[in-house]
Amino acid sequence: MNLQDLQNKCQAKMTKSLEYATKEFSSLHTGKASVAMVESIPVNVYGSNMKISELAAIMTPDSRTITIQPWDKTTMGAIEKGILSANIGLNPALQGEVIRCPIPEMSKERRQRLVKVAGGIAEEARIGIRATRKEILGLVKTSQKKGELSEDDVKRFEKEVQKETDISNQKIAKLLESKEKDLLKV
Repeated sequence: MNLQDLQNKCQAKMTKSLEYATKEFSSLHTGKASVAMVESIPVNVYGSNMKISELAAIMTPDSRTITIQPWDKTTMGAIEKGILSANIGLNPALQGEVIRCPIPEMSKERRQRLVKVAGGIAEEARIGIRATRKEILGLVKTSQKKGELSEDDVKRFEKEVQKETDISNQKIAKLLESKEKDLLKV
């Protein structure tokens, strides 16, 4: 494997860690309605688990309400049960052919808990980045032992990988800082 391939692999894996953090942060609600809050909640229907987004149209008619309109009306009860069992602080209400989920005001304690959850998500992403760095540097060391890479190439590449690691960690820190501000804003 040449250095360019390793560099591309490193960037791709670190980007996945950033995408993971971004996706997980979007599911932490801040008192504003967001489709991301419910779209990936698993629902037990038709003998298997499916995401709400696979079963219904999800909309936010205003900043305080999520509406879910199932394509198959027989799944309404299962969707309601899935939302309640997800324990995300929503109380769905069946209204005709629509499930309404009003977004409750967040207490200070809930906001603090969500900040801790966000910190955990950021740490998981950083762990992914460190694991990528370790894996890539391991491949480089193996190539060096096989005589495929010179010591200068290895040193130069180690610096590049560290630079990429630092940039990714800074991006995660900025994402976390932004999410914390959003969560703590009243």
